[in-house]
Order: sequence, then C-alpha cells, then structure tokens
Amino acid sequence: MLPLAGIKIIDLTRILSGPFCTMTLADLGAEVIKIESPQGDDTRQWGPPFIKNESAYFLSVNRNKKSVVLNLKDPKGKGILLKMVEEADVVVENFRPGTLKKLGIDYDILKQHNRGVILASISGFGQTGPYSKKPGYDVLAQGMGGLMSVTGEPDGTPVKAGYSLADIGAGMWATIGILSALWERERSGQGQWIDVSLLDTMVSWQTYLAGNYFATNNDPKPLGGAHPNIVPYQVFEASDGHFILAVGNDSLWNSLVDVLDVEALRDRKFKTNPDRVQNRDELISILEEIFKRKTRDEWVDMLESAKIPCGPVNKLSDILNDAHIKEREMVVEMEHPSLGILKMLGVPVKLSRTPGRIKTVPPAQGEHSETVLKQMGYSKEEIETFIKEGIIIPQQKCV
Repeated sequence: MLPLAGIKIIDLTRILSGPFCTMTLADLGAEVIKIESPQGDDTRQWGPPFIKNESAYFLSVNRNKKSVVLNLKDPKGKGILLKMVEEADVVVENFRPGTLKKLGIDYDILKQHNRGVILASISGFGQTGPYSKKPGYDVLAQGMGGLMSVTGEPDGTPVKAGYSLADIGAGMWATIGILSALWERERSGQGQWIDVSLLDTMVSWQTYLAGNYFATNNDPKPLGGAHPNIVPYQVFEASDGHFILAVGNDSLWNSLVDVLDVEALRDRKFKTNPDRVQNRDELISILEEIFKRKTRDEWVDMLESAKIPCGPVNKLSDILNDAHIKEREMVVEMEHPSLGILKMLGVPVKLSRTPGRIKTVPPAQGEHSETVLKQMGYSKEEIETFIKEGIIIPQQKCV
C-alpha cells in the first residue's frame, strides 16, 4: 500500500510546476487523471530532444498518470469534468488567475459538487495582488523574486538558475499545501483552496539573504560560487576542474590550515569566520593560488581524508552515472511500449514502510479517455457520441 493510495487527483495542469506537483503525488500512490485539451500538454511538442516522437521534457514529469483528452470549452465536456470532481479529493490547476471562472469550474462551482474537494492553484503571481493577472513564467519569477540579482559573478550580468527553480519550487509548495489540506480535512470534513505562486516561492527562499537585508538595509550582491556569510564556502578551480569547499565552522578551518600547511593562512585576520568574511578577498586570493597546484580529485581525496566537507562540481553525465545515485535508485529504467527502455529520475522521498514507486510510464495523449469514462459509468453509446462530437478524444484520434 502506497502512502497516498485511495486519493484521487484531477490534474488540469501543464508545462512544469503543476505536472511536477502531481507526479510527486502520483509517485506516492495517488491516482492522477491528467486532463488534456485536444491540443495536449504544450510540452508534448517541446524539443528537441525527442525520443522517437515523444518529448523528453514531457516524459520527465508525467509518469504514473492517466491521460484523458477532454474539451472543457464544451458544456458536455465541463459536465464530465464536474462528474469526475464528485469523486475526487483534489483538483490541481496552473492556469492564469480567472481562467477557471471563465470556464465555469472555479472553486465555488467545484465545492457545490463536492464539499470536501481541495483545489490547488499554481500561478505566476498568485490569485490576489496587483500582479495577479500577469502571465507567469519561471524566468520572470527568478528575476522579479530577487534570485537573479544574487546569481552570477560579481559585476556580471544577472543570471538565472540552470533549471526552473521557481516552477519546481512552486510545485513542491503546492504538494505541501495539498498534503496539509488533506490532513486538515480529516478533522473538518471540508476542502479548501490553496493559492501558490512562483513569485512567492522565490521570495520565501531568500531566507538568510532576506535576513541580511533586514539587518543592514543593504542589497546582497552576486558572489559567483561563494556564500555571503561563510568563508571559505565556495567553488575553487583546481588544475583540471572545479570543486566545492564548505568550511562551515572554525574547527574545520583549523583542519584546512593544517592540511594546506601554508603559513599565510595562520594569520590572526583569518582566525574566526567573521574575520574571514571581513578579509574575504585576501583569503580567497591565497586559496585560489594554492588550489591550482593539484587536480580536482587530488584535492577532494586529501580534504575528505581530513573530514573537511568538499566535493567535485559534477556534470549531469557524472552524477547520473554515479554509484551512490544508482544505489539510491535515483535513476531508474522502465519498459515503454513504444520507446523501449526509458530512463527516468527516481523518487527522492524514501519511506521505510510505504515507499513511493514508479508504476507506469508517462501516458500517450488521451490514452485513458475511454477507460476512465467507462469507470465513471458512461455507456459505450454515450462514449461513442462524445467521441463523434469531439467532447473526448481517444488515443488513436489525438492531434
């Protein structure tokens, strides 16, 4: 029994933030019915790369789901959805605020059909506020939320994170909100509306940077691979590559000084972390010159032997083939009916008794349209009529 077995989720999301949320819940056992428009999730067309005709992007966040193609702009399509909601626990959507109301399926309507239903809405800027109607994209949230102002090299051009942190983070907050609302419903019997935004996600993650600003009224600045409050705690260049050194306290600093055995590092101006932060530039200059004398792996081996936190800066080809990651089952393989062996990332939450698992590969567009409607009680004749009228579209007729 998976931890979320018995929970039914209607997934109206597309792109990344919502699909990441619903995939996480599906991995933990929830039944997720992905409702796609006749055009399908946008990311089905995002590429290259494609694996045969399937988008690698789409495949990355849509496993363990059923796909139903449903025309929600038709009253009959909306009626089918509302019938689904009667038996659902959660509805997840990531349209621009106001879209559900235009479709006639906003929270007020949903709870008329199911008092206990939980609606989770993910948007760029939230359901309220002056920015609420703005289109929401990950890069906008990274920039407007302050992340890009502290990412990159000093005096360089603002840089976004290498992958979609705002989207993925909002998906995680939505997951936490859904689990919280499900638990609260056990006591109250009532559902509620969860409002998560990409911008709020970026702001909430500022943590100590915001604390530093509140304390000083000074804007934090980009430090490349360094940390504003701890030194040395950053990327260093070896003779053949880069590695991370994380000296989080003065005891580790003393160990590092002993390993490097360079007299200049014993100067009192480097004795404590506040000293090292104050004299950052001078200290880092000394360390940079030292670390160029050996290879990355030589430094990592030497420092790890002294129990000093460090590690290589890996490419994806390094980490996704790493023995530790393989043992942690963070790369898994499944047989796909048309693609052959499909590699996917594993489930990061490890539960001892009821671990999540990957049961099914990402669905073809509309793969489950007829099956789901049959399970809902629609007759063969009704389903055939829906198909003729373009209300639902089975797999073989998807565009």
